[in-house]
Amino acid sequence: MNKTDLINEIAAKAGLSKADARKSLDATLESIEQALAKDDKVQLIGFGTFSIVEKEARTGINPRTKEKIEIPARKVVKFKPAADLAK
Repeated sequence: MNKTDLINEIAAKAGLSKADARKSLDATLESIEQALAKDDKVQLIGFGTFSIVEKEARTGINPRTKEKIEIPARKVVKFKPAADLAK
């Protein structure tokens, strides 16, 4: 399912126009993005939790040249599905 399919599903299930469904989805995603940018967790009961995890710097290997490279520390988004969703 892509974003367009999701918008169509939201519109059909909520009785909204596709334009209103798109605005709702965009607002939801923007709110999640802003919360994660502030290092907040976003917990949606029955769906799952989005959080930011810090990955430490590490040494990796370039598979093409077999040369060792340093991979810098970074922050990544982690999603942990709710128990009901993971079934």
